[in-house]
Amino acid sequence: MGENEYSTLDNILSAARQEFLQKGFQGASLRTIVKKANVTTGAFYGYFNSKEELFDALVKDQHTHILEMYQKILDDFHNIPPEEQRTYMIDYTVAGMSNITNYIYDNIDAFKLILCCSEGTVYENLIHDMIQMDCDATHDFSEVMNQNGMHMNTVHPQLEHMLTSGMFYAYFEIFVHEIPRENAAEYIKQLITFYEAGWKKIMGF
Repeated sequence: MGENEYSTLDNILSAARQEFLQKGFQGASLRTIVKKANVTTGAFYGYFNSKEELFDALVKDQHTHILEMYQKILDDFHNIPPEEQRTYMIDYTVAGMSNITNYIYDNIDAFKLILCCSEGTVYENLIHDMIQMDCDATHDFSEVMNQNGMHMNTVHPQLEHMLTSGMFYAYFEIFVHEIPRENAAEYIKQLITFYEAGWKKIMGF
């Protein structure tokens, strides 16, 4: 790809990012994007076949990566000895979410698009998908504890989903409301400490 082609593509992506951030995926206009990018419609379709493909180009890699990061956090925690799972739950969670937080800040435009502008796309369920991953991991944790003689109280799945949703939506408010990075670490630590204390109380460990 030559220099002019890179410039054209960069112009399209930059214009699209601005348009999506201002109007959301559903409200964004390809005509406006083409005009802002100062390219012809034919030139645009030389790179993308649709508005969906254009949105993909701005967020797909980041969306995939954050889910992979979170799954690795859950897998790494599941693979430590049971007695350490109970002892170091908060430490693992804080460290893992801190890594995810840094990744989000490093790619903040993509995540603003995902969190605030992705209605009507496959990316609008990011938070829900992470909530389900966490609920599944909580079930695994409870089973491991019970299998190793550390009794856990059963939490109704609906309540579990409500509590997990509260934590994740609170966490992502950090980015929706553009909390400065330097404040985020302490917010996250306190948020996780707050929720973990509740989980320990109702699950009985």
